[in-house]
Amino acid sequence: MLEDHTTAASSSAAWPAAYPHGYAVVDVETTGLARDDRIISAAVYRLDARGEVEDHWYTLVNPERDPGPVWIHGLTSEVLEGAPLFADIAEEFATRLDGRVLVAHNAVFDWQMIAREYARAEREAPVRQRLCTIALSKTLGLPLPNHKLASLAAHFSVVQQRAHHALDDARVLAEAFRPSLRAAARSGVRLPLHECRPLTEWSTAPRIGQQASGGYGGYRPSSWRPSRKRPACPYPNPGRYEEGKRLKQGMRIAFSGDTSVERELLEDRATEAGLHVATSLSRLTSLLVTNDPDSGTSKVVKAGQYGTPVVDEAAFGQLLEDVEPAREP
Repeated sequence: MLEDHTTAASSSAAWPAAYPHGYAVVDVETTGLARDDRIISAAVYRLDARGEVEDHWYTLVNPERDPGPVWIHGLTSEVLEGAPLFADIAEEFATRLDGRVLVAHNAVFDWQMIAREYARAEREAPVRQRLCTIALSKTLGLPLPNHKLASLAAHFSVVQQRAHHALDDARVLAEAFRPSLRAAARSGVRLPLHECRPLTEWSTAPRIGQQASGGYGGYRPSSWRPSRKRPACPYPNPGRYEEGKRLKQGMRIAFSGDTSVERELLEDRATEAGLHVATSLSRLTSLLVTNDPDSGTSKVVKAGQYGTPVVDEAAFGQLLEDVEPAREP
């Protein structure tokens, strides 16, 4: 564990009274990023009000389908075959989350996957607030080269042993979150907390533009990613994204820089939603997704020149939840 160098924050008087009383640091590995993808492993580190570890928990989950990108998470169908179903671990998982703020790296993704699994199990996840460690690192102004978990871990000298293994990723995040939380407390920073609204019902029907099999149903598990050409977007470009409005099918989306989720998985999900994934940025680009708008990459520079709207990865994930169907010709 990390040595604690806090001073003022160590006293009761210095700790912000409005801060939460406990946290659940969570990581889930999944079969993909689409709406109908499933959780295949989950880990929770429970922390007290000041970020000290109380306990941890880990489980595999049988997704009842192809495990997806085995080359990322390493969990094959054979490994998951005897694992419990999500409905079997839902109560224990809920006990770990109950009454705590859910903390995750790109928290909107973990929360969405968890909420959907509970809805499928005809239950409700006991989570009312989440905190994204990407957003917290931005709030603190941490000098990170990118927003990958590995970079956050390196900043706080936390050793990552098994990337994309839920238990180790949750451990790494818990150890990096503690000094982040205490730095925020020392400075009196308001934590970037967001409301979580549980799903109350679930339909297995895919959304318009989304494959019923999810993002990876057609892939054979392997240790490498099959090379493939993305299908042409069937919808015309409706123009630029407007802040506060929905994405529309046919919009041209470009990505720049590092992402906390594998880039190709994000691109897959955008394609499935009916968006056009562009490899370059032009005057026709509807939106640029980047976690570092000050990076000075060619795409970021062109976006500034053309006035192309820019959002970060977390905001893009939320926009993907409600893409407006293309208009009938």
